[in-house]
Amino acid sequence: MGGDHGPAVTLPAAISFLAREPDVELILVGPVELIEMQLQRLAAAQHPRLTVVNATEIVTMDDSLEVALRRKKDSSMRVAITLVKEGRAHACVSAGNTAALMAVSRYVLKTIPGVDRPAICTLIPNQKDRPTYMLDLGANVDCEPHHLHQFALMGSALVSAIEGKARPTVGLLNVGEEDIKGNDLVKQTANLLRADHARGILNFYGNVEGNDIFEGTTDIVVCDGFVGNVVLKASEGLGRFVKNALTAEFKRTPINMLGALIARGAIKAFSRRMNPSRYNGASLLGLRGLVFKSHGGADAYGYEWAIKRAFDAAKYDVLAQISLSIAELMPLVDPAPNPENGLHAAELDQKKIA
Repeated sequence: MGGDHGPAVTLPAAISFLAREPDVELILVGPVELIEMQLQRLAAAQHPRLTVVNATEIVTMDDSLEVALRRKKDSSMRVAITLVKEGRAHACVSAGNTAALMAVSRYVLKTIPGVDRPAICTLIPNQKDRPTYMLDLGANVDCEPHHLHQFALMGSALVSAIEGKARPTVGLLNVGEEDIKGNDLVKQTANLLRADHARGILNFYGNVEGNDIFEGTTDIVVCDGFVGNVVLKASEGLGRFVKNALTAEFKRTPINMLGALIARGAIKAFSRRMNPSRYNGASLLGLRGLVFKSHGGADAYGYEWAIKRAFDAAKYDVLAQISLSIAELMPLVDPAPNPENGLHAAELDQKKIA
């Protein structure tokens, strides 16, 4: 029900994915009458692998966290996440309010033991024609070294499961490759990651810069949520700028239009490779359940990719692999307790949400 378009996008995407993937069953969550009316229009009301679960409320893109958590307890978002908690669904996909989705997911599902904060991880295209996985992208604006440490571990487990790489490379985003560069957060995180590399837990490449994301220098790039979100939005903006600029130039003169006609095959291939819809579907890592976030403005093609990301994560048992990886690191994960009451940061965060 979420995102800029709601069922007009999510339902055609769901039906298309059902046709492409014979092993999947989908549960549509929202007001039953509205969903069934849309399914009738799409001639899919009697689809044998499609179930509708009623929810009487909808979290809007403008709702505050307090509204999403406390006032709309029967929202489609919360009901869908509860289905994951109860084991009735393997994963949840939503295009709704990102902050609300993270807060409700964390409140309902809780975090994996050893994980203080969930992180948002997504795919970014690179020159090697394969994705660069990047996290965090906005869930955690203020981080400490052990948070980025955990992000690296979760990202490594995700890539290992999805891409079939036993030792994916991990890069730490910095203002330079040298160890002496960066702020205290980056330097202290680098020390933790180097220690993991020595133990054989992570394949730490070292510091990477912004251009390394698109060059595909490492499989995974780790940063705090503030930096990650700025990088993501800037990248999306640049992609739209390049596309619009090329289109305008090809239409500027008859000769340019002829050139575009001649290069039509290459232009289509370039457009397909750079199409952000192919990389839609960010995973909320660190939760005791699989939750994936689609761009709110995604079209049906893009939302179908988000469903595929969730399906693949469930198929390759990403959650179990992340839990196992975190368990291996547990002896090193021990955030400093709060001096006021002896609670760890993760416990304090849970109390704030509750």
